[in-house]
Amino acid sequence: MARFIKDRIAAKGQMPGSLVLIGNQKMENPVIRLMEFDAENLVEKDLGSIEEAAVCLNSEGTSWINIYGIHDLEMIRRMGEIFELHPLLLEDIMNTDQLPKYDDGDDYDAFILKMLKYDEEARLISAEQFSLIVGHRYVLTLQEQVGDVFNPVRERIRNTKKRARLIDPDYLSYALLDTIVDNYIIIVETLGRNIEALEERLFSRPDKTLVEEIYKYKTELSYLRKSVRPVKELMSHFLRSDHTMFDEKYLHYLRDLNELVIQASDAIELYNGMISDHLNIYHTNVSNRTNEVMKVLTIFASIFIPLTFIAGIYGMNFEFIPELKFKYGYLGFWIVVIIVGGGLLIYFRRKKWL
Repeated sequence: MARFIKDRIAAKGQMPGSLVLIGNQKMENPVIRLMEFDAENLVEKDLGSIEEAAVCLNSEGTSWINIYGIHDLEMIRRMGEIFELHPLLLEDIMNTDQLPKYDDGDDYDAFILKMLKYDEEARLISAEQFSLIVGHRYVLTLQEQVGDVFNPVRERIRNTKKRARLIDPDYLSYALLDTIVDNYIIIVETLGRNIEALEERLFSRPDKTLVEEIYKYKTELSYLRKSVRPVKELMSHFLRSDHTMFDEKYLHYLRDLNELVIQASDAIELYNGMISDHLNIYHTNVSNRTNEVMKVLTIFASIFIPLTFIAGIYGMNFEFIPELKFKYGYLGFWIVVIIVGGGLLIYFRRKKWL
């Protein structure tokens, strides 16, 4: 399957809102985990089915329902019925190639974006689709597989003293989005640090492995830009929306988050320009080294052309060559060769060709 765009053959000809998984199934069975809490109490448990989450709609506390695995069509359909989600939103949730987007429903706000992971050893970025839906007393999140970056948020929920703000679903949603965006910044910083480290090698010992690394980082930056840049549009759409579930007192947190997204996006563009410059400098260095070699060979050829001409004349097999029987002819030949060769070397040096 292509990395930058996924196979959509399964969705070809389907009606809008049809539930079709686009991408790879990453789990055998979905896992539904619930964290239900208020200022004093916390309940954590696994749910046997999505129907058990229906009680969260009337809960007095805040419910965070985290679903791992989005391949179960019936579960997604029932989730849409229970939480009254638009069919097109459900379709986007199952499309793991969906661009980041914001959807303001009647009784919910929905965010779809990418969670990124960087394997520094393989120098490879992988992406997992993350969907977040926030309602009056619940936060519903969907991921492709178990394993995420939200453990710090869970620890804050488990800590009674740090739980205060998280009991509001809109602030909990902000905390989850903030964790994802912080991870964007960390990945950009890691890539940027590696790209900047290439500069020393670029001017000291450029080789084939260097250009391979440059192309690798250029590809990863393009993949990162594909995942992060649309988040700017997502945040702009959200902040312009007049119909949102977020309380006004929390919107300034989202504005700050928008600034982080802009910072990450600008840094990606900066490093993308830098890596392009590195590639141009590499090709220029290779070209300059080739030109230096060609210059030296050309100078040597220029020196030996007249010497070859002289040697060629006196190497002809005519019987009556004027200086053929001259006693000091051999010595004279070398004197001429040294004068001509030395004169050309002096001339080239004065011209600063050497």
